[in-house]
Amino acid sequence: MIELLLVDDEAYVTESLARTIPWGELGVEQVYQASSGSGALQILEQHNIDIIVTDISMPGMTGLQLIETASERWPDLRCILLTGYSDFDYARKAIQLQAFDYILKPVNDEEFIRSVSGAIESLRDEWEAHDRYHLLLYNRKADYSVLRGKLMHDLLLGKRMSERTLALKLKEYEIPFDTGAEAVMLLIQLGKHYTAMDPGSISLMEYAICNIAEELFGHRFRVWFSKAPHDCLILLAELSRETLNEIELLDNYEEIRHELLKANIASFRESVSDYLKGEISLVVSEWFAFPDEMTAAYRSVLSTVYLAAHNDSGYVLFLKDSHLQEQQAIRPLDSLYRPPTLIHLLESKQWEAARQKLEDVFRDMEGVRFSREHLYEVFLSITNAIMYIAHKSGQFILQIDQHAFDPLIAQNIISSFDKLQVWAFELLERLKTELLESDQNTKSYIVKQVHALVGSDSGHDLSVKTIAEQVYLHPVYLSKIYKAETGEGLGDYIIRMRMERALYLLKNTNKKVYEITTELGYQNPQYFSKMFKKHYGMTPNEFRDG
Repeated sequence: MIELLLVDDEAYVTESLARTIPWGELGVEQVYQASSGSGALQILEQHNIDIIVTDISMPGMTGLQLIETASERWPDLRCILLTGYSDFDYARKAIQLQAFDYILKPVNDEEFIRSVSGAIESLRDEWEAHDRYHLLLYNRKADYSVLRGKLMHDLLLGKRMSERTLALKLKEYEIPFDTGAEAVMLLIQLGKHYTAMDPGSISLMEYAICNIAEELFGHRFRVWFSKAPHDCLILLAELSRETLNEIELLDNYEEIRHELLKANIASFRESVSDYLKGEISLVVSEWFAFPDEMTAAYRSVLSTVYLAAHNDSGYVLFLKDSHLQEQQAIRPLDSLYRPPTLIHLLESKQWEAARQKLEDVFRDMEGVRFSREHLYEVFLSITNAIMYIAHKSGQFILQIDQHAFDPLIAQNIISSFDKLQVWAFELLERLKTELLESDQNTKSYIVKQVHALVGSDSGHDLSVKTIAEQVYLHPVYLSKIYKAETGEGLGDYIIRMRMERALYLLKNTNKKVYEITTELGYQNPQYFSKMFKKHYGMTPNEFRDG
């Protein structure tokens, strides 16, 4: 869980934020308050603060000086500036100090929540990167397809990330997409010729289709190809910069863009048929803003596959020309998309809040005239959230629901309001059971790893940081897991084990105190004696003399 510090010399500002912001829903466990920069530094010394929100204009140490000092000592700290000054010099200085965000007073709660949520997301991404580090020791270049696929899944299933985080990932994974640009989504289904193959052959066919798409579309478009969560292929396309510069100022720009897309799709299908001897079907979304409207576009194309009931292979359907698009545009279920989203609640394991979210959605549905498309919209949003959380936790979705992702079973679930409601709550309970068991097993294993490391011959030389490196976790995250599982701080446990080792050496060997000091990893015999006395009530020499 996240710990956050609010700093402002005007106490009513921090008090108001502390009382009015729904911290628990954001995943913030503890909120501290300070009225000065020096007071903030003391709290930072005493607690594992993850995020600091500070006013700029304060007597003594300013907010800019505070984050400069704090960032040097705690480089993983996320800093958000809060100020009534809109002068650009402050913003420029904040950027130079790599502050995470910059908010003007008076504070707008929604803007504040977005900023804090972005900082939390940034921290969790960093922690997750450490968790997965041992899985990525092999060549990153060779694994880019996996990383790109995971990012694609996150965006398709509704994962929200800050513009900065996404831009970094796009650059790191060499995905040539521009945030804010218009993109189009192609959902690709393999025909009967492919589905009769064994899984290995299907994977080879998908790889070949990807190569054909990238080669053909690459002349006019920037493309990103991936296997989608719901057992189909997804091709995202943006116009290349050269093509965009060539046609964007023309009066019939949209018409030309559409014809370019149609021509590339025709060549693509023809090439697949010629080289791979099988047909493919495509559903093509309308153009949308990447990445903000990507999840909605995915729901649209996926809904069309289910609802349009195309049984023949080899079709192309543009939602731009489809009457289904009009039906799907009706969105009366505000509670389904109102923050905090279901994905956010499941990600932070707020099970009761997630259940309440579903209750709100179904209550709202009872108050409107809903159609079968609305039932499917709810079904798809829930499955997207469940699938995202399951995959993130290393679970196969079939462990949680063996049937709901079968199109025929899905048709039965969305055939009535009551069936959908029963299914949703049962699925939530199954997910909770699976993840709690998995989470407990993982945490217990981590604690066993820590005990084995500290209990080894070289364990007296270890610190929280070096242990964290060996178990591939962030030091702060490891400390929180250990404290939650054992009730004892990890640093306290390490010291206790050192003192027990010291007691044994003093009792069973003739080693000098300074030799024991060195063996236990302490630099100063006086400091070692002080720690020993604090632990046992006497100095090492007094213990031996007694």
